[in-house]
Amino acid sequence: MVVYAGRGDSRRAMALLWRTEPVATRPGPKPGLTIDMIVAAAIEVADADGMAGLSMRAVGERLGRTAMALYTYVPNKGELVDLMYDHALGEVPDVEPGLDWRAAVTAWAEQLWRCYLRHPWMLEVSPARPVLGPHEYALVEALVRILRETGLPAGVLRRVVGTLFHVVRGAAQVVAEARGAERETGAAEEDWWRTRAGLLLEVVPDIATRYPALTWLQRADPPADLGPDEGYLERETGATFLAGLGLLLDGIDAAIARAGQATSRADSS
Repeated sequence: MVVYAGRGDSRRAMALLWRTEPVATRPGPKPGLTIDMIVAAAIEVADADGMAGLSMRAVGERLGRTAMALYTYVPNKGELVDLMYDHALGEVPDVEPGLDWRAAVTAWAEQLWRCYLRHPWMLEVSPARPVLGPHEYALVEALVRILRETGLPAGVLRRVVGTLFHVVRGAAQVVAEARGAERETGAAEEDWWRTRAGLLLEVVPDIATRYPALTWLQRADPPADLGPDEGYLERETGATFLAGLGLLLDGIDAAIARAGQATSRADSS
């Protein structure tokens, strides 16, 4: 399921995200809800049931209210999704000061990865249209601030930022979907792999000669036995994520060196 941000009234959504518009109140007793309470309840619903289970009614029931009671604060589900997504990004802590750029980027990426895994419904919100909320801005600001100190040209830095977001999100997506597959199918990850791998060798007995490069890779560095440990896939995906991140950082290091050399040549000419 893919959900697009920014599907509600744009002006009202921006006002809610940045808290620039006071909530309209009705005559009578003081309202017992707040926007933050509604957003927190909505996140609890999505954490439990995904975006498919999210509705104003479900959020109202969690708060002991009707869906209609929520509309005074949040006009509809479109604005609510924007608020939820931005609020969840606010859980990503600031990078510890004093780290070099490489350690700081790694810490930033790991914290965002963990945030996605705590709230897998975030991966159902398309990154094609950003929310443009304060926490989303703060997250990007933190990364740009770290990378700006490297001296990378702005054009290169902008693309590095986009690539880092793709790498983190992609790694988290694999883990989230593996968890979802186990819930949906009832088959444990290790059981599924054992069954399919066994059948593959049975159906394609000459697979080693058909795919010699893959066979070499498997034999030269065989994956760890799945065993009974349910965390195998997450560990492997996490290790792949960190290895890929490390290679990306190596590339950034090389780009930094090239930028420095270009500056030196310009200064000496």
